Amino acid sequence: MNRYETVFILNPVLSDTQIKETVQKFEDYLTSKGAKMIHKEDWGLKKLAYPIQNKKSGFYHLFEFEVAGAEIAPFELEFRRDDSIMRYLTVKLDKHAIDWSEKRKSNLKSANN
Repeated sequence: MNRYETVFILNPVLSDTQIKETVQKFEDYLTSKGAKMIHKEDWGLKKLAYPIQNKKSGFYHLFEFEVAGAEIAPFELEFRRDDSIMRYLTVKLDKHAIDWSEKRKSNLKSANN
């Protein structure tokens, strides 16, 4: 099992319900493939650095999860098939990235308290 982080951008014209359903669909897909969700974040509506599909903003989401490496290609295929996804990026986390991620999450928790 490797640890991965995926950031994806949803189309800004989606309703809150559609966004929640889409995020849940991808989370359910991962868990059905045996993935363990470590962390997920909703970064909200952000301005894009450059237009994508003639859109200047998008809803950003982050998943951090552990899964077998063979499951990543089918997972990314699901992103390509979904019209509500404008962009996505999945990276495998090494030990330094995992340490940084844990530190970032603890800083988020202390900032929220």
